[in-house]
Amino acid sequence: MFEPFTDQSLFVSSPSAPAAGGGALPLWNPPPEEALPCADPHLFPLKRRRSLPVRVGAVKIGGGAPVAVQSMCNTYTWDVEATLAQIGRLQEAGCEIVRVAVPDERSAQGLKEIRKRTDAPLVADIHFDHRLALLAAEAGVDCLRINPGNINGEERVSEVVAAAKDRGIPIRVGVNAGSLEKHLLDRFGGATAEAMVESGLRHVAMLERRGFYDTKISLKASDVTRTVQAYRLMARRVEYPLHLGITESGSLQTGSVKSSVGLGILLSEGIGDTIRVSLAADPVEEVRVAYEILKSLRLRQRGVNVVACPSCGRVQIDVDKLTLEVEKELAHITAPITVAVMGCEVNGPGEAREADIGVAGGHKRALIFMKGEKKGLVDYAQIKRHLVEQVEALAAEWSRTGGRRGGNGEGRS
Repeated sequence: MFEPFTDQSLFVSSPSAPAAGGGALPLWNPPPEEALPCADPHLFPLKRRRSLPVRVGAVKIGGGAPVAVQSMCNTYTWDVEATLAQIGRLQEAGCEIVRVAVPDERSAQGLKEIRKRTDAPLVADIHFDHRLALLAAEAGVDCLRINPGNINGEERVSEVVAAAKDRGIPIRVGVNAGSLEKHLLDRFGGATAEAMVESGLRHVAMLERRGFYDTKISLKASDVTRTVQAYRLMARRVEYPLHLGITESGSLQTGSVKSSVGLGILLSEGIGDTIRVSLAADPVEEVRVAYEILKSLRLRQRGVNVVACPSCGRVQIDVDKLTLEVEKELAHITAPITVAVMGCEVNGPGEAREADIGVAGGHKRALIFMKGEKKGLVDYAQIKRHLVEQVEALAAEWSRTGGRRGGNGEGRS
């Protein structure tokens, strides 16, 4: 049996040195920030918070690895065929880690078959019943998402930790503002950022007391400011990798905006090792939005980046329609290629000179340009076809050269 948990358990030794005696979470004094690699450090030398590495299957999280993109299936896990089909679509969209819900034994049994038929790194989402975590570990998942405080008892936590240790499975401690412990709500006067952080520290301490350090943490609320503050506070306290997300953010449109603001703030401050954009939409859209967020900060460069000017009275082509059509036609491209759609000569090659290829509307025909250089004119009816063909050719070249352009290594995702 373990000693009863006390507040003092939070202030012992560093998780970076478990061999020195373990203990629970410290008030960690981090070293000065240092630059860790992003996709294009020469273009955007973003300083990322140091964190300990954790592996979810073949995907490294933290330790300077690229920010990993996650999503969650909205199928019933016991429906093996539907879940596998959705996992396949998520992987095609670039999803690197897939979470599935395991609310009952039927779902846990389905998970066994799913594991046999996909190589996707799988995270089992567990609440309340520790036996489901044990079944998921036995099924061969790559990570367990649990809240140690809601699986009812120290002995049950010990069983889950033992199963995770035996199989080398990391644990994500998931804190949600909507399900904080009552004593913390009373103490802090509600689900504040401080309450969320203390909940996370207590839960991580339960794992550390069992000598378990293969951990990542999430602290999610449905509003941006509280989520941002919680992650900022936690980032100063621990070395563990952080999984970012704005929970219950809303529909495709509103949720994308909230997630972009919240995750963008944190990622720009160097906080965050893996992200999920939680949307009331097709999970594939979560992946697309996640990559757009990462591309906007030059942390990842997967897929086509379409730059388009805002419409005004000068435009000579239907910028709105063409932009949507180009994005749809090029959705299958994984190479990091920038395409510019400009409505007139004012917003033409000058403002989009860094684009790999672009178009600017003219009075009778459209100008095609590449890297700011004028290449020729095409009829309006041929713009989309010409852009798609040229981008596919650029993508093929990128693939042939192993992600290098002109031999200088630019464009590597």
